[in-house]
Amino acid sequence: MGHHHHDHDGHEHPEFSELSEMDARVRALETLLTERGLVDRQALDRVVERYEREVGPHNGAQVVAKAWAEPEYRDWLLRDADAAIASLGHIGRQGEHMVAVENTPERHNMVVCTLCSCYPWPVLGLPPVWYKSPAYRSKAVIDPRGVLADFGVSLPEETEIKVWDSTAEVRYLVIPMRPEGSAGMGQEELAGLVTRDSMIGTGLALTPGGAP
Repeated sequence: MGHHHHDHDGHEHPEFSELSEMDARVRALETLLTERGLVDRQALDRVVERYEREVGPHNGAQVVAKAWAEPEYRDWLLRDADAAIASLGHIGRQGEHMVAVENTPERHNMVVCTLCSCYPWPVLGLPPVWYKSPAYRSKAVIDPRGVLADFGVSLPEETEIKVWDSTAEVRYLVIPMRPEGSAGMGQEELAGLVTRDSMIGTGLALTPGGAP
């Protein structure tokens, strides 16, 4: 399991869906503050909607598509993800100290945060509920191939699965393998093949014609 420093789309995964204690406390606090008029519910909704619809995972898909299309950018992204991602304007809190890892036929990368729910918001938006669940955080370490099976992903036995532990200091972006049949597609089209789960490593990129 890779510790750098430390410390599907459209699919439901009940085994990873329970609220953590922290999630429950946050929701209770939000409800209390809203009821007392200290927080504007509509303002909160706008922030959430921005991260869900504008910030990510569309930003990450743009990064991956550019890496697929431009070898020089791909090399830069793997060498200095912070600078490469910032060059596209995707910067912000929770996105500092990024590391990009590339999937290949020999190695499949998957990201987890074993301590809490560290997640690169500027490129992937809000973390899915299952990412924050104790079930995912523990099973990803113990049985990563089983986790992939839960998400409907089956890899050849010879493919190594490397799990990266995201921390407050380092967050990861998985560059999924470019799907067959995507040659000649423009970057905007390519971005449509990149899913949130594929950038976490719990899914694969869509094949052309499979994008929603």
